[in-house]
Amino acid sequence: MTTSSTETQHKARTAAMPFIMLTVLIDMISIGLIVPVLPALVGKFAGSQADTAFWYGAVAFAFGLANFFGAPILGALSDKYGRRPILLLGFCGLALNFFATAFSTALWMLIVVRLVGGAMQANAAVCNAYVADITPPEQRAKRFGMIGAMFGVGFIIGPVMGGLLGAINLRLPFIVAGSLALTNLAYGYFVLPESLPVDRRRSFSWKFANPLSSLQALSRLKTVGPLVAVIACSGLAQFVLFTTWVLYTTFKFDWGPLQNGQSLAAVGIMSVLVQGVLLGQMLKRLSPQRLAIIGLLSSTAAYLLWGVASHGWMMYAIIFANIFGPTVNAAIQSIISGAADSHNQGQTLGAVSSLNSLMAVVAPVIGAPLLGAVSSLPKGDWRIGAPFYFCAALQLASLVLAFLHFQRQRQPSEDTTILTSTPETEDV
Repeated sequence: MTTSSTETQHKARTAAMPFIMLTVLIDMISIGLIVPVLPALVGKFAGSQADTAFWYGAVAFAFGLANFFGAPILGALSDKYGRRPILLLGFCGLALNFFATAFSTALWMLIVVRLVGGAMQANAAVCNAYVADITPPEQRAKRFGMIGAMFGVGFIIGPVMGGLLGAINLRLPFIVAGSLALTNLAYGYFVLPESLPVDRRRSFSWKFANPLSSLQALSRLKTVGPLVAVIACSGLAQFVLFTTWVLYTTFKFDWGPLQNGQSLAAVGIMSVLVQGVLLGQMLKRLSPQRLAIIGLLSSTAAYLLWGVASHGWMMYAIIFANIFGPTVNAAIQSIISGAADSHNQGQTLGAVSSLNSLMAVVAPVIGAPLLGAVSSLPKGDWRIGAPFYFCAALQLASLVLAFLHFQRQRQPSEDTTILTSTPETEDV
């Protein structure tokens, strides 16, 4: 097949949800593969549990820092050149990241690899912009939920595979993840159509592509305002959770890669059930604003309960009881997307990704020392949950900020009128 015929086929396809959902699924399986084993790989180069927590935090910090600067640039480039080429670049970055990690022989190599991978990867933001391109504002909350469900499916399959493969060899999941990233690259090149028409593209400007300017522009969007702080606090809580989950369960319950993979799969199952099945029904009964509030309340309780859990089975019980927690991202994401015009979706959602990346930078700096400080306590001690208590406080702050913001935005009419008049109202 010639390059010209391939491009002709691309033009003949109409961008649609199934295309991008498959892209996200493959992407998340590859990422999920490494989650249960990356802390253990870092531990191979570290000494004590405290050293493992510190260096795992450093590795996570490197990726978040690079992604903080790279995501808004890649998002803005997707507004100029289209979503597809930037996604292809992201798949290349992931493949490079995974294969180089598999063959790393020192901690400094892991850090350098994560820096390069973070700078090249903005797939989540660009995928969300793709969805915004092909979806009317009033349907975005539901469709962002569908994308969230694909994240969940990836986190069902990926961590389980990673745990099983990691039990054979700690480096094997990274090789398989790199192969999946290359599969996604091939799928993106030969199958995935472009979603952004040429007449809706905009010129690239370094002034607006740098992370600070993009965050300022995000905060100025109509109806968004304090929700930027909500995204920040909620995102920081989520990334502290991601940074500390595997080490926390290892320190407290003596779990290994297999058990951690299974627990993360449970998180994925719940995400798929809520975002892929229940979210549509929830949105028929609750406005996105109310759904976000209930979700933040549910998440606050979940973080607190995870921290005090004394037995491993309790972690699963809390995961499945946190029904409304997975709805928060879809609800908030649709507010942000709806507040931006059709020419700025990539830049705007790139700014959201950059804000989340900033929280990914901060999270290891907070979460790893908190966990390191309690790592010497006996297994089962409630104080080992210190990072989760911090997350609960952050979610509580998000809840208060969101509630006050929605109260100020509220009109005398009923919530259904609010949703109709502001379709943009409804995320580490």
